[in-house]
Amino acid sequence: MQRLARGILVFVGLFVVLVAGMLVARSRGGHAESTGPAVSNADLHIKEVQLEEQSDGVRWQLKADQALVFEGEGKTVLRKVAVDVDERGRAWSIVGDEGDLFDASKNFEVRKNVVLTSSDGLRLETTVLRWVGAEKRLWTDVPVTIFKEGAVIHGTALNVIMGEEEHTQVAGRVHATFARREP
Repeated sequence: MQRLARGILVFVGLFVVLVAGMLVARSRGGHAESTGPAVSNADLHIKEVQLEEQSDGVRWQLKADQALVFEGEGKTVLRKVAVDVDERGRAWSIVGDEGDLFDASKNFEVRKNVVLTSSDGLRLETTVLRWVGAEKRLWTDVPVTIFKEGAVIHGTALNVIMGEEEHTQVAGRVHATFARREP
């Protein structure tokens, strides 16, 4: 009888140690997060968006994998954004992981892994890039890197005024490197 009681006690003890070990191992493991779409209170959800507009000789086309329209806020939140702009004599494109389009003003902001490329060989990389339509102003207040024809320019902000006379300013702590050209 004592032998049976000892056997049961040993079995229960091993079972408790095994369960406790499994709980400790699971609590130290990584936590899995959902890869599905985030729950949103958007008024409208749209997949594969394409907008196009032309004014003052400039044609722009916006594409996004997803758009969430918030009518009360007057903005549309975009995922996987690409903007193509054709203007007199040149074209440029902007891509980024996400962005906002403000309905009334048509102002635009693109964020995360932002890359601007132009047909004249310029490449700009940053994390946030904004467009203010009324001012024809492209700007950022975060670090920016510009590549063109062997030159690399690093700055902490950028301000570009578009128009007849284009004005570009790289601000903050600026560092520029120029490749040597052989004669």
